[in-house]
Amino acid sequence: MPASKAQQKAVAKYMKNNYDNFQLRMPKGKKDKIKLHAESNGESLNGFINKAIDEKMEHDKGNKAE
Repeated sequence: MPASKAQQKAVAKYMKNNYDNFQLRMPKGKKDKIKLHAESNGESLNGFINKAIDEKMEHDKGNKAE
């Protein structure tokens, strides 16, 4: 059953209040490779990208202490 207009509106409001959108560009075909890798590890594409960013930021923070 499709979501009602009220449900769609509630989801849109929730997304607007709780998430930032960020457009990412990459060469054709790379998204499919990343998605396949993420799914083979039980992750969504979005989850994988967010985790990769968090890990890189944590890694870089550790390197500045040296």
